Amino acid sequence: MKQKLVINQSLQWKMNQSLYQSIEILQLTGMELYDYMKQVAEENPLIEEVQPIDKELISQFRTTDYSIDEMNTAEQSLYDQLKSNLYVLELEDKSLLPVIVFGIDSLNEDGYLDITMEDWAYYCEVELTTVERALSYIQSLEPAGIGARNLTECIQLQLNQMNIEAPYISSLMNEGITLLAEENSHQIALNYGITEEAAQKLIESIKLCHPKPGKLLSPTKTEFIIPEASIYKDDTEWKISFFNWSSPAIQINSDYSKHDLDGEAASFVKKKQKEVDMLQQAIDYRSSTLEKVIRIIVEKQLPFFERGPKMLKPLTLSELSAQLDLHISTISRAIRQKYVQTAHGVLPLKYFLQREVQKGAGVASIVIKQLLKELVDLEDKSKPLSDQKIKQLMEERYQIKIARRTIVKYREELQIASSVKRKGAQDNEE
Repeated sequence: MKQKLVINQSLQWKMNQSLYQSIEILQLTGMELYDYMKQVAEENPLIEEVQPIDKELISQFRTTDYSIDEMNTAEQSLYDQLKSNLYVLELEDKSLLPVIVFGIDSLNEDGYLDITMEDWAYYCEVELTTVERALSYIQSLEPAGIGARNLTECIQLQLNQMNIEAPYISSLMNEGITLLAEENSHQIALNYGITEEAAQKLIESIKLCHPKPGKLLSPTKTEFIIPEASIYKDDTEWKISFFNWSSPAIQINSDYSKHDLDGEAASFVKKKQKEVDMLQQAIDYRSSTLEKVIRIIVEKQLPFFERGPKMLKPLTLSELSAQLDLHISTISRAIRQKYVQTAHGVLPLKYFLQREVQKGAGVASIVIKQLLKELVDLEDKSKPLSDQKIKQLMEERYQIKIARRTIVKYREELQIASSVKRKGAQDNEE
């Protein structure tokens, strides 16, 4: 065998700072975006003002108790959110799934792995190589840094996402942490044999990293649910109107363009102008992506908007991905904690993504739950409906054929007792 040099041409996806910012902004809600832009404006003198929001309009969207139609909006913990995103993993070996779930449950609130690899393997009764594979899958989930075993690995994972190569990061985090704190790019460049420009870029990238990524998924209680847009019917056409906080406008300070600047001043203004341009591009990308997703949802779920929740159809992220030619993770970020105002209430976009009750049925699972709840609410309390009877009524009244075990499953998810226990509760009351 002889060694030879072969040149191959290939395409690679690299994440620059502009793309990283676009991804971060994509998953912000309208109010989070407004707050983020206000912070940027404080650090960028070129931004004179961020378009104010209509606080009187916001006051109309105070949170109320969720109805059966909004059962998908229940608050999720860090662990629930990570498990709900497991669909993005392309697992060739499905037996790895319970090992991954065990690993997620073994994270602490900061998102770090709170168990040794050896103990993980022992409790799951698998080889160490298996849990190493499971960990790599967990660390591929959003946000970057999840599943790290220490701060250095957490920063490394986030730098990898930004496509920043720093093989010396472990040494820098342990021995050169003071240099990082002082932002001493000159000494870092000397210590690790890199250019000062590369050292400064590394410092700026590390400042973008979150030391506790789990906190980004911590459940938060809010007083208001703020919709991004309103979906309404104008004559015979369904339209989408975005609220002003969904895409805040930036007003640029024109004073800087009135003066001839040179040297450091000109360089500073040019840098800040570039930041504004990148921010505006990220906002435009967020707006256009969100609008595309909502338009497809309206198109696919038109029966819901026309006739109400009972007409909700099955719809998945994969279908949206294929229709829009966007990656599933992009759509997942775009709909994260986003709400729309409809004639049937303020609903999360995630509400419109429903799994099919069974293959080929063409009925969303949430519709079955709603009908099931209505049947139980209206039943003769002295003669509660059995699961078999509910199955029969579903077929007779709504032409929905489903298995009895499916009725049992959804009844338990709705925390509705069996007919025997409901009858017993009624007898006790009497």
